[in-house]
Amino acid sequence: MKYSVLDLSPVPEGSTASAAIANSVELAQKAESWGYHRFWMAEHHNMPGIASAATAVLIGHVADATSTIRVGAGGIMLPNHAPLTVAEQFGTLATMHPGRIDLGLGRAPGGDMAVMRALRRPGSDDFPADVVELQRLLGEPDPDPGAAVRAHPGEGTHVPLWILGSSLFGAQLAAHLGLPYAFASHFAPEALDQARDIYRARFRPSAQLDRPHFMLAVNVFAADDAGEARRLRTSMQQAFARLRQGTPGRLPRPVDDIDAEIGAATRRAVDQALRISATGAPDDVAGQLDALIREHRPDELILTGQIHDHAARLRSFEIAADILGNRDATLAA
Repeated sequence: MKYSVLDLSPVPEGSTASAAIANSVELAQKAESWGYHRFWMAEHHNMPGIASAATAVLIGHVADATSTIRVGAGGIMLPNHAPLTVAEQFGTLATMHPGRIDLGLGRAPGGDMAVMRALRRPGSDDFPADVVELQRLLGEPDPDPGAAVRAHPGEGTHVPLWILGSSLFGAQLAAHLGLPYAFASHFAPEALDQARDIYRARFRPSAQLDRPHFMLAVNVFAADDAGEARRLRTSMQQAFARLRQGTPGRLPRPVDDIDAEIGAATRRAVDQALRISATGAPDDVAGQLDALIREHRPDELILTGQIHDHAARLRSFEIAADILGNRDATLAA
């Protein structure tokens, strides 16, 4: 089973966007050496704790600094962009890095109404049509040179498209178009079981994919000591609480008592949203990941983890890679 990384290029309290981008590059390089299959970055706007707003630019930077790992978007928020612009950006990336670029597509704006106004896009309400247009722009050239606008670079690159989502809509669309489907279970797991089952049951083979490919997103907070892992997790708990309260900021420093910081009721609500997680020492994380894999039978895991200290974040992803690599080796034996 493939395992991958979702990185938001977090900007910790006391640090800078420049340092966050350098940290993302180092994480991608380490992930490549640890056996991760993909390194995805996500589009968010107006969030001081996330440095991946110009997602295509950062994907190119990471791809330049690596050699074999697939690099892509998890995802590009398509309502913010004209399909032609996205096709040209990712067609260019695929031309520079053939066989290594992925394009995951979401229909959320990656920000609020103020962000949508600032982007000067009213927000497309025809996400399926935009996805189909992207398929056309990245697919085989139209034999009639005057038939339509074409993406140069872009056409003929066949950049693999993914549908991202946290609802039944994305599952149905991915199944209808025969595309791989990544579920945002790391922060919105409520519809996970139903979306997973609908996608698999209704999948129609396509030129890109002959069978369903379901990706499960999991938060991982791994450390050599279980108590330290739980402490590392408090950064994401605080960040998620602040986001829900409308006060996003840089990734908070970890705390010893999360309930004293955000309140027990808020912590319970946050933990419910972040329940697709694995937290603890290596044996704890191995057991939790195994339970998630057995329950959901994903074709691929994508791991994420908002951890304030960069060295601790690297160690967490290293532990997870050791666990998943050993699990694959055991199953293959």
